[in-house]
Amino acid sequence: MSRWQQRALQLLRWLARMRYVKFGLVGASGTVVNMAVLYLCHNYVFDTLEADLGKPYVSLAVAIAVATMNNFSWNRLWTWADRRTHDAEQLPPAYLPQLLKYALASWFGIALQYGLTLWLAHFMHYLLANVLAIVVASVSNFLANDRWTFKKQKP
Repeated sequence: MSRWQQRALQLLRWLARMRYVKFGLVGASGTVVNMAVLYLCHNYVFDTLEADLGKPYVSLAVAIAVATMNNFSWNRLWTWADRRTHDAEQLPPAYLPQLLKYALASWFGIALQYGLTLWLAHFMHYLLANVLAIVVASVSNFLANDRWTFKKQKP
């Protein structure tokens, strides 16, 4: 392995230890999931709905729900893996209360993303509007989930 490859690997390991970077990488994967589901729903699944009668609203709601499940799973398994309790390591429904906390902690960011996307879509392409709204909402989601959903347990 070359010196540059070793340095790149060290940098990646260092970044992986940083919780917000992990959260950002999970968020990036959620963005890809969100965009793919939004595109598929908007152009194929709900294609028969008239645009003014709900297609963008329903498509966006489904995309946000699927991306939220993706993000919860990866954040639980990777970003806050060091904060999992014994109960939270079990399969459903044992981690259902944590999922509910995650959803409640993320509600503001979800509402912010939803509303901001719909508003910005009047001025730009709906996919670009959605990306911008996701970036804005990510900060509130991180803080809420770090301090409540996955908060450090007292020993």
